[in-house]
Amino acid sequence: MGLALVKEVADAARAPRLLCLHWPFGHALGEPANVPQQRAVLHDMLSMAAAAPRPGVVVQLPYRWRRETYPPVRDWTAPGPAFSTALASLTGRESINDPRSRRAPA
Repeated sequence: MGLALVKEVADAARAPRLLCLHWPFGHALGEPANVPQQRAVLHDMLSMAAAAPRPGVVVQLPYRWRRETYPPVRDWTAPGPAFSTALASLTGRESINDPRSRRAPA
């Protein structure tokens, strides 16, 4: 599980699972002292680790630098709405809780 700031680098890295944010270098988790923002990104990273549909997937998070309001994370076990939306755009499902997105038993 990784976090990248440049989509092209994220694609080239070929890591098992990557989140990508278009934010300034040095601020991968967010603005200094913006705890709700940092928690939202951390929550999305944990959601990605738990719910990525396949190895090699790169999810571009929709957050915009300094133009978002981040609600508090109330349930750390449920995927965040931004992550769910971004993943759904890759997989064609409404959300990662959509029954069609469940993995077959191994």
